[in-house]
Order: sequence, then C-alpha cells, then structure tokens
Amino acid sequence: MVTITESAQDYLAELLAKQEDALGVRVFINQPGTPRAETCIAYCRDGDVKEGDEEHAFDKFTAWFEERSLPFLEDALVDYAKDRMGGQLTIRAPNAKMPRVDENSPLEDRINYLLYNEINPALASHGGEVSLVEVTEDGYAVLQFGGGCQGCAAVDQTLKHGVEKTLMEQLPQLQGVRDMTDHSDRTRAYY
Repeated sequence: MVTITESAQDYLAELLAKQEDALGVRVFINQPGTPRAETCIAYCRDGDVKEGDEEHAFDKFTAWFEERSLPFLEDALVDYAKDRMGGQLTIRAPNAKMPRVDENSPLEDRINYLLYNEINPALASHGGEVSLVEVTEDGYAVLQFGGGCQGCAAVDQTLKHGVEKTLMEQLPQLQGVRDMTDHSDRTRAYY
C-alpha cells in the first residue's frame, strides 16, 4: 500500500490544520494505467469520500484512498523534504502508469489498456493517438483522436475498422464507439 513518511505526515497535518472543513486527505490517480496517469492528494471534505474508498488513520490525520486507484497505488511513497525554499512534497507511484487489468477491472481501465497497448502503437506510425474521454451509461466508449489522426481523411476507416473492431472483439459488453474529435483542424493530419 501507500507509505507516507513521517515528514510527509507532519507536513500534511500542518496543511490540514489551516483548513476548517477538511476531514483529512484523499489520495487517487487520474487516468490510472495510462501514460497520462497523475497521482493526486487533495483535501477531503464532507461529501468527497466515495463508497469503496479505503480509510487509513494516521497519527495526525485520516487518509482515504480511492478504490479504483488502489492497484495503481501499490508501492507508492509520499515524502516531504525541507529545502531552502521551504520544502517539497513528492509522490512516487511506480505502478500508476502500469496497467493492472483483468476481467474484473472496470471497463474504463480495460479500454485504456487496449488503447495504450494495442491501438495507439499502430496509430503512432502515422503520428496519431486516441484516448478515452468517457464510457456512457448506455455502453458507448467516447474517444478523442489526436496528432496525425485529428482531421485525417481516413479517420472514419480507422475508427470503424480498427479501433471499434478491436475494442468490440475484446470487450463485447461495449455497444460501440463514438468520436468526439473536432476533425476540422487538419494542420497535423496524416492524409
């Protein structure tokens, strides 16, 4: 699990003491299992705790760890080092970008795994990429293309015969994919 050093605990407790309405901190990862993964620590206020969050009481404060982020927070370290400018809080989560998915993982994580490990390497040969924006309630993956794919004349073929086909074959619970990219910008388009 996450290790929060003594110096980081002292620093976080000091910050929390200045917040009237903070219950503690909440630790989570934005876009876990993707190259864009970002580990975050935020003040946790009333209403911020989500069902499934793992609560851990430290000596001077309480931390909640987002359930979805837990596998990606394995072996994470939060530290605080004083320096001439005051100090710096650092968070190292070596597993944040490493996909840890299986058939029980959330659909969003499985889609991201396929996008970043199977689909994007093929698109990269044309300078393109695709990322997941959201999964709709009715089971559609909303995607956004970038790089050479944005504005490319062949993007419809790429979407239907490449991306959608791959995702639907491996994730049959998906109803389909939708592209929300503004393809009117053709400045970097491959075709």
